[in-house]
Amino acid sequence: MNVRRTWMAAAAVAVTAGLALTGCAGGGGQSGEDGGPVELEVWHNSTTGPGKQFWEDAAAAFTEENPDVTFKITAIQNEDMDGKLQTAVNSGDMPDVFMARGGGKLADIVDAGAVKDLTDLISDDARAAFGDAPFSAFTIEDKTYAVPMAVLPGGFFYSQDLFAQAGIDEPPTSIDELSDAVDKLKGAGIQPIALGAKAAWPAAHWYYFFALRACSQDTIENIAVTMDFSEPCWLEAAENLEEFAATEPFHEGFLTTDPQEGASSSAGLIANHQAAMELMGAWDVGVIASLTPDQQPLADLSWFPFPAVEGGEGDPTAMMGGVDGFSCAADSPSACEDFLNFLATEEQQEAYAVAYQTIPASADAQDAVEDPALQPLMEASSEAAYVVVWLDTMLGQNVGNALNTAVVEMLAGQGDAQSMVDAAAQAAARG
Repeated sequence: MNVRRTWMAAAAVAVTAGLALTGCAGGGGQSGEDGGPVELEVWHNSTTGPGKQFWEDAAAAFTEENPDVTFKITAIQNEDMDGKLQTAVNSGDMPDVFMARGGGKLADIVDAGAVKDLTDLISDDARAAFGDAPFSAFTIEDKTYAVPMAVLPGGFFYSQDLFAQAGIDEPPTSIDELSDAVDKLKGAGIQPIALGAKAAWPAAHWYYFFALRACSQDTIENIAVTMDFSEPCWLEAAENLEEFAATEPFHEGFLTTDPQEGASSSAGLIANHQAAMELMGAWDVGVIASLTPDQQPLADLSWFPFPAVEGGEGDPTAMMGGVDGFSCAADSPSACEDFLNFLATEEQQEAYAVAYQTIPASADAQDAVEDPALQPLMEASSEAAYVVVWLDTMLGQNVGNALNTAVVEMLAGQGDAQSMVDAAAQAAARG
């Protein structure tokens, strides 16, 4: 059975309400399957700062409650995670606990038999606190393969000070208004939009959002199954991006810019007031904070949704984003799911939200979100007509990567709207 062919794209990743936890969800002293000590190997994607420290602290807290369980923790650069996981799947040497992005990417690993079915192993407390929506990105054929940690809708993070300096009184609500804002920022000598296109996926975010506005909910939610890019909206979205990019809204050198590493990255440009805005997921708040001169949250950072696009079939309030979660390898010991249930407790969810400066998957822990840049994002997410996962996550690694690369090639002048859609269709045909 090929679960990749029958997986339906998760539609709801919005922040959802839940019931209160009643106690620790951990397994309480689970060890190796033979009753002896066990070491859990964990792969996560925070290489510096509080995010990296969260995993050390969580592991230590779990070991204190479960002395027979120790940890080997590996921090992997975010852009390298998918490739390393694929290598691990191919070699059969999987880490016990690993980051899962959901959608088609997770379905591909499930299809390879490398992921444990957690459906009956997730605690009732976690289910109640999270609600159904965050789990949907990790649910394949009615089985759940990961525990969510954060919900991460996307949109524009921007500097209120630079907008004011350019005479922009309100965030743009349409593409025409966005173009006007770009012109005003240029006129004020400010680089309008930071873009870390070196990693491909940040550039592809632009196409994803234009597609979200151009395509109907049914079309975009089912593309992972139909793999049919002949619908006119896919080309319409590519043409809209091509037209917008022709106005040169991105910072100088965007094609060779990293998204998240160092002060010269796209996030670093926002953190240091070298560019006014960036289209990115909710994790950007924490990344930007880590790159400010004092490594504190950017005081004037705020957020607005991707603007409406005239003539599109998508709802103008629809959002796109992701859910970061963690899975267990198929052959991992039972301590693996115990650790994931421990991470789902309110205390750990709050610690994760603070460390990553993000929105936790547990509704019980969302009071820990204090950064003002996340407040309008949470509100918009709760009011969105629908929320779908990132397009490349839906499509899986092969088709998703082909699409991402084609977007960059178009932005670099090495292709056009039609060639971009053709590249995605050809990758889908190859399977």
